[in-house]
Amino acid sequence: MTNFSDISADPLYLTALASLGTNSSAKLTATPTENSIAVLPFVDMSGEAGHEHFTDGLTEDIITDLSNVPGFFVIARNSVFAYKGKPTDVRQIAHDLGVKYILEGSARRAGQRLRINVQLIDAGEGGNHIWAERFDRDLADIFAVQDEVTQRIVESIVGKLDITQGAERYRPSNLEAYDLCARGRAEWRHSDEAGVTANILFKRAIELEPKYAEPYRWLAYGECMSWLHFNAPVHPALEFAVAYGHKAVELDPADAANHSVLGFVLLSEKKLDEAEVELQVALKLNPNQADAWFILSDLRVMEGKGLEAVECSEKSIRLNPRPLGGYYWVYGQALFAAGQYEAAVKILQRDETYRTGSRRILAAALAELGRMEEAREEAQMFMTTYPHFTIKNWIESQSFRDFAMRNRFVEAYRKAGLPE
Repeated sequence: MTNFSDISADPLYLTALASLGTNSSAKLTATPTENSIAVLPFVDMSGEAGHEHFTDGLTEDIITDLSNVPGFFVIARNSVFAYKGKPTDVRQIAHDLGVKYILEGSARRAGQRLRINVQLIDAGEGGNHIWAERFDRDLADIFAVQDEVTQRIVESIVGKLDITQGAERYRPSNLEAYDLCARGRAEWRHSDEAGVTANILFKRAIELEPKYAEPYRWLAYGECMSWLHFNAPVHPALEFAVAYGHKAVELDPADAANHSVLGFVLLSEKKLDEAEVELQVALKLNPNQADAWFILSDLRVMEGKGLEAVECSEKSIRLNPRPLGGYYWVYGQALFAAGQYEAAVKILQRDETYRTGSRRILAAALAELGRMEEAREEAQMFMTTYPHFTIKNWIESQSFRDFAMRNRFVEAYRKAGLPE
């Protein structure tokens, strides 16, 4: 398992975290830098519209495969895709993300043929290329190529290592189903709203390959998001989310992402103990699961464990240094729960999360600091976007097990002038 130890042992971690604009806590999420890697988005060389999502999916699958290698530290998809289409300075990227190795590549899909070029770079040694290879195969061999690329990367970094131990992730036999999932993933990268509409693609993938777990996972996530953020009725959306989440885990229990999403759904359903089990399974399968750490931070707040919530958020951001805004929302919430109000304000004012629903926590943190004019201003701006918000409805929607922690939020909301 990846070793998350004292922060002072890992200067690259301090570099990666510095962009957060806040001081780190005493106990953070360092990792040995020797086996740390970021896989940059492969360049699509097909020259045809509609193939880019396939190349992006290839990148994501290699990230997932490397994440499952014991002892490896792998940067999450969201952070590496921030560099897509931009000039590449591998040494700077490695410095920004806090890793030693960078993998670059390109893919060309033509008919039923697939050509992949990859090169592994040791950014810690001045950007030296330590391995490069071209794979020219039938499209049907895509999963074999992914496995071979992963094996060669591991051998180049640590030598011979058996990475086939344990249960393997399910590989779809129907390439159209795989392609539909890749398109659906691309929709989620475009926006949450577009991602919800991708349910059509995931359902079609299931029709083509009923034992394929990934589309069930995305359906679970989409149904949960639809009522959390897009005003869909809680019923039946949450019931669908729970059913899809359990189905994904049933079909592919070796995929950490399936357990992570089910944990997210169960937390939304206020089943904290069951959510905890799924998140711990996810992290045992894959300690690089940034989303699992992020969700676990939210769960720790519900339990009244503010400092542990902060540590979980910082672990998630170490793995995903350029995350979506939701990471900062949950990090700010954790900092508030830990009583670190100044740090919470800095995080919640970041562009990635500011102007979202996290604004109510920002208003609460400002109120706790006695900055009442700013707190009330943020609360008023929050209400222009969420005019139906009331403290009573918020309480009913939350999964708090620790009522003292919940009441701290409530009192701060009242101080900021949010309506009862």
